[in-house]
Amino acid sequence: MKITFLGGGNMANALIGGLRKQGFSVAAMQVVEPVAETRERLTEKFGLRCCPTIDAAALNCEVLMLAVKPQQLKNALLPLTDQFDKHLENQLVISIAAGVRLADISRWLGGYRQLVRCMPNTPALIGAGLTGLYAVPEVGFEGRMTAEKILRAVGNVLWTDDEAKMDAITAVSGSGPAYVFYFIEALQQAALEQGFDERTARILAIETFVGASRLAEQSPESATALRERVTSKGGTTEAALAMFNAGRVNQVIRAGVQAAAERGRVIGEEMGKD
Repeated sequence: MKITFLGGGNMANALIGGLRKQGFSVAAMQVVEPVAETRERLTEKFGLRCCPTIDAAALNCEVLMLAVKPQQLKNALLPLTDQFDKHLENQLVISIAAGVRLADISRWLGGYRQLVRCMPNTPALIGAGLTGLYAVPEVGFEGRMTAEKILRAVGNVLWTDDEAKMDAITAVSGSGPAYVFYFIEALQQAALEQGFDERTARILAIETFVGASRLAEQSPESATALRERVTSKGGTTEAALAMFNAGRVNQVIRAGVQAAAERGRVIGEEMGKD
């Protein structure tokens, strides 16, 4: 299977590195990247072919991975329009451009329908990502499995049969690492205020979050049950949670996710305007 990445940014780097670890041949991957410095880094790091613009060799692939920024995607696809029928007749096109709807990508590509949309998150950079995927009905089982195989190179995957839910996946999982970092920041600052030095405060905050996440992942119990198990009547944890509840932290987090999902829908509408 040959894969061409349109764009050589962080996520393309993560996917290429993950595929290499799975034994995927570097000779079967190439990148279209207009920035010379980025091309040089990719060539030095991976030894794969990089070119500044789409050419016939780049289009000689089974999978075209759209890995450019959402605002740049429409213009990046323009060179394909005239060559589309000839060069992209059977290829699977996978987009990781956040917020951009497949109907708009299809329109920009002259009605092409072998399309998959996915939303990875930044832990993919260390192989610990979660990617939400959606495929149009025209993509068969083989195409879906191809997309899943590629994205599993950087972590777990989760399919949805409703593209509208991709905005919710973006709000929960795509933006989610920022929420986690926000909480770690607060916990670390609290440790500093309790008299710990920077290094110790960082260890306390991060390792506590990592350990609790692993416990939640491996335990058959719900997060609610695990929380209750730590919360003794009249104890220290109860005192902290009472303060969180007084500040409506739970409701604010849910409202934040809702705001992110709504913003995703708006961005999708804006990106699709001609």
